[in-house]
Amino acid sequence: MADPAMSATPYWELTFDADGDPARRPRDRLLAGVPERKVRDLIVFAHGWNNDRSSATRLYDRFFAPVPRLAPAARIGYVGVLWPAMRFSDEPIPDLPRAVAADAPPRPALDKDTRHALLETFPGRAVLVDQIARLLEQQPPEEAELEEFGRLVRLLVEVVAPGPQALFAADTVAEGVPQSEPDMVAGSAAAACEGFAGALAGLEAPGAQRGFRLPNPWDGAHELLRQATYYAMKRRAGTVGERGLGRVVGQLAKAAPGVRVHLVGHSFGARLVSFALRGLPEGVRTVKSVTLLQGAFSHYAFAARLPHDARAGGVLQGQQNRVDGPLVCCHSRHDSALGTMYPLASRMAGDSRSASGLDLGRALGAKWGALGHGGIRAVPGTRAYTLAEALRAELPASGCVNVDAAAVVRRGGPPAGAHSDILHEELARLVLAAGRIR
Repeated sequence: MADPAMSATPYWELTFDADGDPARRPRDRLLAGVPERKVRDLIVFAHGWNNDRSSATRLYDRFFAPVPRLAPAARIGYVGVLWPAMRFSDEPIPDLPRAVAADAPPRPALDKDTRHALLETFPGRAVLVDQIARLLEQQPPEEAELEEFGRLVRLLVEVVAPGPQALFAADTVAEGVPQSEPDMVAGSAAAACEGFAGALAGLEAPGAQRGFRLPNPWDGAHELLRQATYYAMKRRAGTVGERGLGRVVGQLAKAAPGVRVHLVGHSFGARLVSFALRGLPEGVRTVKSVTLLQGAFSHYAFAARLPHDARAGGVLQGQQNRVDGPLVCCHSRHDSALGTMYPLASRMAGDSRSASGLDLGRALGAKWGALGHGGIRAVPGTRAYTLAEALRAELPASGCVNVDAAAVVRRGGPPAGAHSDILHEELARLVLAAGRIR
């Protein structure tokens, strides 16, 4: 047991760096401990945008807590994946009161906690962080300063050669060539900031009459920084999943061939565990279920063909077949981070700049939406349930399954909405149901 605070045992941790390389000692403890403890079912959870071990382990502790009571006869082990993501301080952590996030200063100032997180996430770029913070504080009115802000953000999040992360940004592929979403700061940063500012104004006061007052584009600049940072985390999640977790699951299949692995991921952690399927060694069939909680990547990621482009498909097309069981996707219409801000960030280009931010987010949702908002799309045979139906029925033995979790994933304010509202016993029960853990 790696952490005496965990209520569910045995518990191990897997720690990965940004390029997917595991810390050896924790990995070796897992490989030795699973057969030693005679674990039959191993639940592996990957967090989303948490930037420290303590918040991640509190999340795992709270999510795993009801499992021993729900499946008292099962021989279950638990793994918490730790990877270098970050969280802006004005966003809720799933297991903490929302008042903690409310203490952050209003946009667009860059508070000290977020500044520290940026320095930890992008080491060696302190000068860039200071310049970005200065512009957010001063809010100069010139459009040229917004463009300069965009240039600095682009430099902050760019991949440092020769690392592997550039290969893991795409959600779709066309004719075998990865097609990443356009970098939202590659074009006009001022236009991007205006779009994000409009979306935020609509989320914070939906339906309100604001008269002729235009949103402050520097509010959008703060959001541009946030989304560009998440774009970097998106690359990192795919890297850690395929090059890190997938390989470790393969090693575990050799060390403990009888263990049944159940992958669970929240937000970008859902992307991480999905890319782990692509990293499984040939012939490994020990992954018995995958549960994606508010997954922050394209709802077409598993599609063989895109409805709007028959030449293109999802970057994870067919990977659900690597699971010897179902791949379950939980989604909620209350998740405004994925319902509005995600599609805006995914396609800030072309005629996107001619519409208001909130309306644009809705309009682009069908094409550029996240699976945590509307479920997996364009995969034939995908079954759909409400959460109550999924818990009453026996889930399919294989293939993709959409579960509308809006009945419980519903609390949260702007801009994230219900994105982090995942600590519910019903979702722990769903993980057990997906894996047929009894």
